[in-house]
Amino acid sequence: MHAGATPSWVIRENASHPVLVALYLRETLAIASPVELPRLRGLGPAGTARLPTDRQDALERQWRAWWAMTVEPEAHPSTVPLELVSEYGTEVALPTTGAEELRQAIRPHAEAAIRWADHTQGQYSTAANGRHADSYRAYAGTIAEHEREVGRRAHSFELNVEVVPLQTRGVWWIGSMTIAVTDTLRADPAAFDDAIHPIIAELA
Repeated sequence: MHAGATPSWVIRENASHPVLVALYLRETLAIASPVELPRLRGLGPAGTARLPTDRQDALERQWRAWWAMTVEPEAHPSTVPLELVSEYGTEVALPTTGAEELRQAIRPHAEAAIRWADHTQGQYSTAANGRHADSYRAYAGTIAEHEREVGRRAHSFELNVEVVPLQTRGVWWIGSMTIAVTDTLRADPAAFDDAIHPIIAELA
């Protein structure tokens, strides 16, 4: 989306499959990070027991590195070559070294993770299609309001918005230019306007 002439803004909204798969595996593997991000809604307790402390710590570190690469791959490139995890087809690629604990841990959960991500992405697509005209208004209206408040054009910026089914309604930064928004909040136009305004003000 663009506000017109320079300066301009670009906002990409999605429920991207890689992010959904990573969040599903966060639940299944009992990953605590990122601690500020609520758990997914409707999945229940973690599906596997925690590993011994040293192995769980390694798993958490490797998942955090993969999460950063998944959310903003250009900002967090791997320092070593990547290799696909065969059970996930082309969905998951991990560093050839330094991700051994994670690679082993996620293999048994591929079918369930992909099935859940497919279903969740389908729900988002249905909801997004139903509010197609509103999607532009939700962002453009907030930016116009911010411009009126500060008395100038908005600075150029980019923002990625991941709409995900978290237990708690809200907005969380998950990258330098990426936020996670609860699907229930995104479905409430007035509440979403209020929640996204501080984000726009910070960027614009």
